[in-house]
Amino acid sequence: MTYRAPVEDMLFTLRHVAGLDRLSADGLAPELEGGMAGAILEEAGKFANDVIAPLNTVGDKIGSRLENGRVTTPPGWREAYMAWAEAGWNGLTADPEFGGQGLPQLVQAACVEMWNSASFAFALGPLLTAGAIEALTTHGSERLKETYLAKLVSGEWMGTMNLTEPQAGSDLNALRAKAERAPDGTYRIFGQKIFITYGDHDLTDNIVHLVLARLPDAPPGTRGISLFLVPKILVNQDGSLGAPNDVRCHSIEHKLGIHASPTCTMVYGDNGGAVGWLIGEENRGLACMFTMMNNARLNVGLQGVAIAERAYQHALAYAKERKQGRAPGWTGEGMSPIAEHPDVRRMLLRMRAQTQASRAICYKVAEGLDRAHRATTDAARKAASERAALLTPIAKAYSTDIGVEVASMGVQVHGGMGFVEETGAAQHLRDARIATIYEGTNGIQAIDLVQRKLPLSGGETVRGVIAEMRDVVAKVAASNAPAFGKTAERLREAVDSLERATSFMLEALGARPGEALAGATDYLKLFGLALGGTSLAQKGLVGAENGDEHAQAARVATARFFAEQVATEAPALERAVVDGAGAVEDGALVFAA
Repeated sequence: MTYRAPVEDMLFTLRHVAGLDRLSADGLAPELEGGMAGAILEEAGKFANDVIAPLNTVGDKIGSRLENGRVTTPPGWREAYMAWAEAGWNGLTADPEFGGQGLPQLVQAACVEMWNSASFAFALGPLLTAGAIEALTTHGSERLKETYLAKLVSGEWMGTMNLTEPQAGSDLNALRAKAERAPDGTYRIFGQKIFITYGDHDLTDNIVHLVLARLPDAPPGTRGISLFLVPKILVNQDGSLGAPNDVRCHSIEHKLGIHASPTCTMVYGDNGGAVGWLIGEENRGLACMFTMMNNARLNVGLQGVAIAERAYQHALAYAKERKQGRAPGWTGEGMSPIAEHPDVRRMLLRMRAQTQASRAICYKVAEGLDRAHRATTDAARKAASERAALLTPIAKAYSTDIGVEVASMGVQVHGGMGFVEETGAAQHLRDARIATIYEGTNGIQAIDLVQRKLPLSGGETVRGVIAEMRDVVAKVAASNAPAFGKTAERLREAVDSLERATSFMLEALGARPGEALAGATDYLKLFGLALGGTSLAQKGLVGAENGDEHAQAARVATARFFAEQVATEAPALERAVVDGAGAVEDGALVFAA
């Protein structure tokens, strides 16, 4: 079973939940007039379905390999990448001055989801390139932009992000890679980096590494980190490729999943130092790197949505074909498809509802990024930027947790056949697991949400989002639609729990920060439940489009299921946040020697 991009639901969510229609009405997305967004998504879906998705299994089975100092990707990988880049998919949101199309992040978000559903491992390389483009566009010198941006935007070259070292994972204070100034204004880079996605490969002729390193006179800690551009192949004055730089792939990791994505240990400076160029200012590299990481965190959230969507499609197709027993009310001959059994139906509905809720959350972040970039007043840009900042850790952590949960349920739907590799269900679970870890673990996302994002504008940003949720609940209640069941009641309880937990967090941050951090992960999940549930209700409130009553009924049914079967966890999460810190703190005695 392969993948079919759910273009209809994506476009509906973009327009009616994330705010694409409002963006257009406000004159902030003129590129998408005349139904252009739908046309782009249709074409992206065809490429994902027909070109990338068929490579997913071979990529998993064969993987990328390091032989004689060269990394080779699986059969068909290079051809698919070249076709993808030639079609212009790499530069959707990039500056037209450098060959990009300048489209909104909202459109890019839907496309990123498609590429990752088709093949998680394939889409990882372009994700890092997009981050390199963003960092170079924002912080790079004119000379660096002139030399590198057009090639990165076109996809002719790819980019990487080099942060992690053996002793420095999430804590960059421990970073040891060194940079030395050279007389010609360049730098020489020395050190080792690990877990570098697409650190080496055969897809492009050059790879542009963005590397964090310390200068000899740098202050300690993260205040002394600088960011450098270090190409695999040096570029001549005329733009042609020159000699290899002093950087090499030492090894690639043997991983639980995403086998086709080469995860490399990179070594810089074996022979006098890799030549690098400063991005931004000396000792200000972390600010430049966060330009990459913030967008990358949204894209990783979309990876969670993507793997959940593919796992759901896979499980649904299997459940419709596999026959076992006779479900209650089954009137057909012989055994019934397992999709007719209530518990299997429950799992499939949960998979669908959680996937679509996560999609809506991620798309809302993308809309906030668009408004932050395109709004016409400083106040509007600031409000949109803070809203996107608040929702980004939720999009990353909640969606990737859902990716793992949905992929795991997909294995369960397959039963014993899900536990063997033959069906492909196991690959989704193996691939999904990394997304909760990289680009800042989900625990770090929860800390970021509580410590840095809740206090934005004195708490007014989060209160504004909660008010929007309450408005949706009120509209569901006012609709009096029997098909919504107890949706309004259950979502009101979830939003009430979120509001009380938010007040607790804001108060605890100042006086009892340990209590706030003990409940951070549960708080983030609570936020995701309330936001995801009200987002699905928004879809149900829109009504039928083009007379499609079945699609409308399905949207309402999905929203109702989430409210009555998933959002009911909210009060328990509130209690864990507000009352559970003592159990965490006192639990330290469990680990005492």
